[in-house]
Amino acid sequence: MNPQILIVGAGPTGLALAYSLARQGVPFRIIDRNAGTGTASRALAVHARILEQYDQLGLAKRNINCGHPILSLDVSDGQKVRAQLKFHELGKGLSPFPFILSLPQDEHEKILVDELSKIGVEVEWNTSLLSFEDSGQGVKTVLQQQGHSEETAEFAYLCGCDGAGSMVRKGLELDFPGGTYKQLFFVADIETAKPVDDMEKMDMYMDDDGFMLYMNVRNAYTKRILGIVPEEFNERTDVEYSEVNEYIKNKIRVSAAKVNWFSTYRVHNRVSERFAKGHIFILGDAGHLHSPTGGQGMNTGIGDAINLGWKLAAVVLEKADAKILGTYEQERIAFARRLISTTDKAFQTIVNQKLPGTLLREYAVPYVLPAVFKFAFPSKNAFKVLSQIHINYRSSLLSKGKAGKVFAGMRLPWVETANGDNFAPLRSVDWQIHIYGKAKPELTEFARSQSLELHEFLWEASMKDAGFKQDAMYLIRPDGHVALATDGQWLRVLNMYLDAFEIETFGAK
Repeated sequence: MNPQILIVGAGPTGLALAYSLARQGVPFRIIDRNAGTGTASRALAVHARILEQYDQLGLAKRNINCGHPILSLDVSDGQKVRAQLKFHELGKGLSPFPFILSLPQDEHEKILVDELSKIGVEVEWNTSLLSFEDSGQGVKTVLQQQGHSEETAEFAYLCGCDGAGSMVRKGLELDFPGGTYKQLFFVADIETAKPVDDMEKMDMYMDDDGFMLYMNVRNAYTKRILGIVPEEFNERTDVEYSEVNEYIKNKIRVSAAKVNWFSTYRVHNRVSERFAKGHIFILGDAGHLHSPTGGQGMNTGIGDAINLGWKLAAVVLEKADAKILGTYEQERIAFARRLISTTDKAFQTIVNQKLPGTLLREYAVPYVLPAVFKFAFPSKNAFKVLSQIHINYRSSLLSKGKAGKVFAGMRLPWVETANGDNFAPLRSVDWQIHIYGKAKPELTEFARSQSLELHEFLWEASMKDAGFKQDAMYLIRPDGHVALATDGQWLRVLNMYLDAFEIETFGAK
């Protein structure tokens, strides 16, 4: 087959989309105007939900081996630790990955590029999208590789993963409403003279000047520091690390033996008015920009890619009606807007600390994080929000029904069983039925006739705790979200659902 999809942009979002499509046998091209992957660490945090979806694609193990887990966050005021989040305790029993993975973006991108290369897919570097037009039947594009003449190519779909200044979004004439924080922020990667003992801990410093977040990256000597530039530098665009060195040392007692990277920037919070228009989609920073609170931006972009990837695959391979593509915008723009609102409130809470020292130390700091996550400290809801495993598409056209406490649209709850866990079957990246208990013979026969995977899990008490109802039927989407949930194993309801979206399993043709 000729390439059906053009992906513009080979950052984490574009590369994740490319790998998802390749894994599902969809022909595409991926281009990027840069000469290769990034060279700076940039985004670091990879959260549990993305690791779960990477595990479906066979990518989790290598990413985890190349990074290191962050298991806890300490919040201090310079005198003592005032609040602590232990991710591995909060996430225990909720995900196979109860931690934040620290993995520099440049290494993350290199892994994805290498894994694509292993399956015969190469990124077309030094290649730009000059123009595009949606013909109603597909997308006509003009491309140009550096040093070569222009190329005209037509695709069924165009995916703009080309960052905050997205040429695709601008070409669609979409508004990008939102705001910019008044503070000037800095980010630095430094090397210390002495190694740090605890690689698995992240620290946040808060006082009446604001905050600093710092953690180890790559090795025990390299530390990432993020904070607000002192007010006297707020209007400058040429601030250097040496000018904030003493400020940093006084706050967090960290000295730089070497500065590998330093940058200042303004933080934006924006969501595009649309994520899709005709045969064209935008993903990642092209569609939404976030404050750095919780390291949500890159993870949300990769989540966009996973969500759109299986839907494009189904339509291109004629395994589903094209109307399911409309659910990409429906599901992801709603989540992006909720996330922007949540992270904005959290970020404002953190950066606008102007309380007297004693009041801040004794009251504000211990309750800032609980307020951010809206939980009775230390509830596991904090992990659910931070890790993005709480994401649900309950209002989606694809979501039907409820059984037990599990409703359609939510991410399939993870449970460990005597023989493994219920996420292992998700590695097929295909539609499947889950029965927690015993499947009826007629359901088993129907699934066999449709080449539809059916997985039975012997009922255990932990399944009820996770929200499942014994012998209920759960139809699971290729991305691990529940599509249909019914108390009984009703073939008529299942058939109606599959027929409504003209769904065939990837093994059925």
